[in-house]
Amino acid sequence: MPQHQNWAGNYTYQASKLYIPDTLEQVQETVASSPRIKVLGTRHSFNGIADSVGTHISLEKLDRVIELDRENRTVTVEGGIRYGDLCRYLDQQGYALHNLASLPHITVAGACASATHGSGVNNANLAAAVHSMEIVVADGSIMRFNRETEGSVNAAAVGIGALGIVTKITLDVIPAFEMSQTVYEDLPLAHVKDDFDNIASAAYSVSLFTDWKASTFNQVWLKHRLSDRTADGLGNEFYGSVRAASKVHPVPGYSADNCSEQMDIPGPWFERLPHFRMEFTPSAGEELHSEYFVPRHHAYEALSAIDQLREHISPLLYISEVRTIAKDELWMSPCYRQDSVAIHFTWKPDWIAVQKVLPMIEECLTPFEARPHWAKLFTMPPSRVRSLYERLPDFRELVRRCDPEGKFSNVFLNKYVTTN
Repeated sequence: MPQHQNWAGNYTYQASKLYIPDTLEQVQETVASSPRIKVLGTRHSFNGIADSVGTHISLEKLDRVIELDRENRTVTVEGGIRYGDLCRYLDQQGYALHNLASLPHITVAGACASATHGSGVNNANLAAAVHSMEIVVADGSIMRFNRETEGSVNAAAVGIGALGIVTKITLDVIPAFEMSQTVYEDLPLAHVKDDFDNIASAAYSVSLFTDWKASTFNQVWLKHRLSDRTADGLGNEFYGSVRAASKVHPVPGYSADNCSEQMDIPGPWFERLPHFRMEFTPSAGEELHSEYFVPRHHAYEALSAIDQLREHISPLLYISEVRTIAKDELWMSPCYRQDSVAIHFTWKPDWIAVQKVLPMIEECLTPFEARPHWAKLFTMPPSRVRSLYERLPDFRELVRRCDPEGKFSNVFLNKYVTTN
């Protein structure tokens, strides 16, 4: 097959074949007969976590909703479904997911596998909604994981592509809800010192954006669930920031047309929780992403440490986003048993320069036990990454059970996960 690149164009996959099966049985046959194989999803990873020297398999034709269980409040879907499509279906049926990522274009299985998240002090990452799942393992058989078996789903939900091909996944759902979004501009970093928890909990989902050109957050996005009434009483000022007079894009200078609705206009949950609309190209386009998770109680100290690197960061940056994520019990999640703050960097497409700045960021975040996002760019030594996951030995044992010959392994997994 012609060489495929990821969404950002910064990574070229090495797989020599691409299969797009029509049925589960074809997935099983392809996996069983392939010496090396990985799933190629929406290609929104920025490193080699999804690469393979053998075969890529796409589940784009396996994207159905299988069942909506109203009694148990779950929905079961195939592995290739995207959040944007699932959300429309759920909302029509009167249901919602607890949270969404910035982009609705990504697949459910891929987002869960990499511990992708939204924001909210009470909202765990997307994989925390996984109730059960089916994975085609190395011999082509199906292994099932569920909440009823102790540790089962917690072990597999953030599988980082090491266990096999996720072909079916069941998620918890909640009643659908309406939201509105309020944006404020120019929040001084100094105000975060004593008020971070109040700021982060001021709405169902909160995002802080900064270009690190000054000790200031350019924008604060407050996503309110109408039934929570958190928008009631909000004035023109919010902890020193000022309500935006018109719609804005997180990246200065870009049109807000492709962003989710703002200006306190009510709408369905799935059109407010993401930052970008399904029908538009997400974010800035050609860009690089990095992200680090630190304990929430270290938020101000971690942000202040990064603030000291402004002159190195800002020339290379489109925008940086700060979000909160509730702790979970998922073995390979960066938020395992840790209420977290995620500090995200959307870089201009200059890897040579970014590669020099990432070690500086990682060093300044070392005192806070920062964990990098699995699917984004980082330079942290493998030994350091492995030391941050206390359940890694247990996960390795599960990998050996699912994939004894390393069929789903690759350079990335060998470097950061499966090899001492």
